[in-house]
Amino acid sequence: MKPFIGLDLGGTHIKGGLVNTESGDIQSFRQVDTLAREGYAAVILRMARLVEEIVKSSGLLKTEIGGLGIGVPGMLDLKRGMVLFTPNFPGNWLNVALRSRMQELTELHTTILNDVRSMTLGEWTFGAGRGVDTVACFAIGTGIGGGLVINGRLHLGIDGSGGELGHQIIDMNGLPCGCGSQGCLEAYASGPAITAMGLKAVTQGLTTRIGALAEYDLNRITPEIIHQAALEGDVIAQDISRRAGFYIGIAVASVIASVGPRRVIIGGGVARAGELLLESLRRTVDERVFMVPRNKVEIVPAELGVRAGMIGAAVWARHDLKGDQTG
Repeated sequence: MKPFIGLDLGGTHIKGGLVNTESGDIQSFRQVDTLAREGYAAVILRMARLVEEIVKSSGLLKTEIGGLGIGVPGMLDLKRGMVLFTPNFPGNWLNVALRSRMQELTELHTTILNDVRSMTLGEWTFGAGRGVDTVACFAIGTGIGGGLVINGRLHLGIDGSGGELGHQIIDMNGLPCGCGSQGCLEAYASGPAITAMGLKAVTQGLTTRIGALAEYDLNRITPEIIHQAALEGDVIAQDISRRAGFYIGIAVASVIASVGPRRVIIGGGVARAGELLLESLRRTVDERVFMVPRNKVEIVPAELGVRAGMIGAAVWARHDLKGDQTG
């Protein structure tokens, strides 16, 4: 089996590597800054150069590589290989023909897939989802993405849009979301939403370590700072983490009731808050799931970290080459 190159296009970094899609091992890992504000054309050229670096460092000829898979944030048209819309991502990515352009630049068979669907496929194949037939995956970071594997198949829905778990409505009259709707989970438990809760606590003058850890620079308050304060016993920071866990738990409970996954995987940068967030999440699910056997659903942290998206994108490229676009 030929190896495949997997790329993960992120708002800060583009990560890539040569993936053994039989084992999940990655070689020739490379990472560059995205510099998304330079526009999509510049980012695409940067991705193509990264692919060339990976090929060169691998010592392989391009004919010895099976193809290229790219995990991309946002709404895609898989059939046409186009990026339609990228919320939380600068650079005006509207109706961008990414697949054909990357094939032209790299001379490799190319596929694209939503970044969290890529993560989901990677985690299900080689990570926290191994051994079960149905999983739901949440990636909690700058936004909240999601993905589903149902009965051993990556669920795509219409044009690959199925599995947008971060845009479940958890408050029908709620906060506006970057997707254009309101009341979405992303508006309540993403990294910026958690940061906003910390900012509010500090500006209101509440007794909290958050301000001191940020050296009283409001621009330096991040979910990581809030998490650190929580670990140090800060009650306000702990409450923020529990609130985020509660909101995510509402969405997870809905997915459990509607899909019946054997396992729910929680990943992304915000998920590094660990047990404080997961404890609140699990408690909320326990309080709200009754029509599905709760004791048969595991809620677990992701295992593959930053590798999941690259691995999943490469696995998707292999499936595409075989003519199987269901994972």
